[in-house]
Amino acid sequence: MIVLLKHSRPPLRLVAAMGLLSSAIGLGGCAGMSDSMTTAFADPAKYDLYECKQLEAERKSLAARQASLQALMAKAETGAGGAVVAEIAYRNDYIAVRGQAQFAEEAWQRNRCVAGAPAAVTAPVPPVVAPAPNRAAKR
Repeated sequence: MIVLLKHSRPPLRLVAAMGLLSSAIGLGGCAGMSDSMTTAFADPAKYDLYECKQLEAERKSLAARQASLQALMAKAETGAGGAVVAEIAYRNDYIAVRGQAQFAEEAWQRNRCVAGAPAAVTAPVPPVVAPAPNRAAKR
């Protein structure tokens, strides 16, 4: 007696579920890794020649941009599939801004800057001229 074995395919739903599971694991690993590499997307020498006044403005700008990106990511996560959208659309920019902010803060500390300190103005000081002696008073 000859037994024919029928080759059966795995159910389509099982294949789709396995694909989604492996993608989620892969993306989860990338998301966890990116937070520890914030300085990989920023130039470490960018703020070396900045003065305190420039660093103060840059730090404020970076803080505002970071807050804006956090708000956009939080808003995206409220929708269906929002976590994926937030990761794809905003995470790389957010990581780059965090790296820039870290380097700006390091330059701030290295330059010993103080927040809100007025910039040193180097106005030319006029020379002090002694008054001419009064010759009429000596006579």
